[in-house]
Amino acid sequence: MKKLLCMILALVMVLSLAACGGSGETKTDTKTEAPAAAEGETAAAGDVSADPKVTLVYAEVNPLDTIVGQTASYFKEQVETLSGGSITIDIQASGVLGSENDVLDAMIGGSDSIDMSRISAFALSNYGCTKATLLSIPYTFQDRAHFWAFANSDMAAEFLNEPQEIGIPLRGLFYGEEGFRHFFTVKPVTGMADLAGMKLRVSNDPVMNGMVKGLGASPTVVSFGELYSALQTGVVDGAEQPIANYKSNAFPEVANNLILDGHTLGAIQCVITDTAWAKLTPAQQQVLIEAGKLTQAFNAELSEGEENKVLDQLKADGCNVVEVTDKSEWAAACSEIISTSSAAHPDLYQQILDLAG
Repeated sequence: MKKLLCMILALVMVLSLAACGGSGETKTDTKTEAPAAAEGETAAAGDVSADPKVTLVYAEVNPLDTIVGQTASYFKEQVETLSGGSITIDIQASGVLGSENDVLDAMIGGSDSIDMSRISAFALSNYGCTKATLLSIPYTFQDRAHFWAFANSDMAAEFLNEPQEIGIPLRGLFYGEEGFRHFFTVKPVTGMADLAGMKLRVSNDPVMNGMVKGLGASPTVVSFGELYSALQTGVVDGAEQPIANYKSNAFPEVANNLILDGHTLGAIQCVITDTAWAKLTPAQQQVLIEAGKLTQAFNAELSEGEENKVLDQLKADGCNVVEVTDKSEWAAACSEIISTSSAAHPDLYQQILDLAG
């Protein structure tokens, strides 16, 4: 009887273990299948944190308290967090690595001293990127919403990829903006007619040169790092910058007159060299892409509010700020450079214009 009872108990235990085994087997399958996406995300983060340590030098011509400086800092935070510390972004701000053109020349020329940079979105037009030129054409974007309609469209990826298409060893990661660009001058200006004959600083850019000529002024090439002294000594009578950069670079000290003509939006993009890109594992490359998406959204939230704060402060500090309520006269004066600059991609340019709300 005792033997029979033991046999029954043993049978019950076997059946119970089988049931548990079946249940455990199902749970194991669920763990390997159902959480696969989540596990993949965790594994990617784990893989990235375990990947070889990489430091990427990021060049920024403006100070860190500007819109573009804050954008760089946010990108750094996102990359370092998402990579679990395997990628470090070393921001070199305030132009310590040279002007925007100096930086691009170095990056395109194969220098390994700069891995990434924030550049004007149209800067690569000087290096053969003809699509990029469309973003610098004066009076193209009606307002910020118009630009962000472009930056968040499928067209943006095409523009960011243009360097790769034409064989330049750079790739674009994300777009942003630092506000509309306006003229500032040593002497007071009340309207477009007052710019006639003035020497206005330009970078060596054909679109900007054509715009300044169209407005009746004389384009004068001066490096950004020498602009303050050029205004101070009379080499130039004025220049143009987004509002935040105008203040952060202390230009009101030598040219305290700002006319809000908003000729172009200060569209920006972040680029990385092919050499730096190749240093990264695929998972780390994905980190930069994801951080870029987050940074683009951050910049969209940041820019207008920061610009308004700066403008209010400039007015409070006694800057002579002149509003331009009707830009039609300014746009008409620039019609020739608008036409010639869009000639290479007329359909593409029209698509940008059509994105206006």
